[in-house]
Amino acid sequence: MILDINGITFSYKSRAVIEEISFSVREGELVAILGRNGAGKTTLLKCLNRILTPKTGTVLVEGLDTRTMRPLQMARTIGWVPQQAEAVMMTVYDVVLLGRKPHFIWSPANEDHQMVEQALTTVGIEHLALRSADELSGGELQLVQIARALAQDPRIILFDEPTSSLDIHNELRLMQTIRTVIHQSKRSALIAVHDLNLALRFSDAFLLLKEGRIFAAGGREIITEATIREVYDIEVRVIEVEGSPLVIPVQ
Repeated sequence: MILDINGITFSYKSRAVIEEISFSVREGELVAILGRNGAGKTTLLKCLNRILTPKTGTVLVEGLDTRTMRPLQMARTIGWVPQQAEAVMMTVYDVVLLGRKPHFIWSPANEDHQMVEQALTTVGIEHLALRSADELSGGELQLVQIARALAQDPRIILFDEPTSSLDIHNELRLMQTIRTVIHQSKRSALIAVHDLNLALRFSDAFLLLKEGRIFAAGGREIITEATIREVYDIEVRVIEVEGSPLVIPVQ
């Protein structure tokens, strides 16, 4: 396993947000984290990359406890794409180049520039390279943050609702890009997402959270009408369309 999470618990003051979370992620696997608002999806991701410090539990990357990692090692190991990115007065190229900072000391080498150009092309925003990031739309800025995470070249990438600002064309294109990159590079990724059908179409495994705890974990077989009813409190039908499950609300 590339990632092992054992008994993670985190509380804001006295209120537990996630409790006793344990699961593993294989190399080359894209895992969707699902659940209602407030279920603990973002908090869990932030505990994995040490933005938040869990009250209990451990996060192991290829057997190494992240609590023992120095910041530079963490940056080379885990990438982070937040739900909302802050616009800065820098060119898109320079924003993505910041993703390479953990890999050079004084100035970027040719390899770093090549990684930036590759990331821009992969995400499809090479035409924005010389634009100022503070002039971009929310969707464009989100694509820039994803390109920066790819340029960072970490072993694991954490995505917090990366498609929330995108139109349906870019939403589908981005998810396919993420899936392809993860599979071909043998990295791993966890992605918090609200759209069940988007998750079913592109993800390899699923983690269903309910009130801060794991309700179900596994492959497509866990996305059933019964589990969705319990987690989301809605009635749905799960049908298959061209080989892929489709969730249809019926109330």
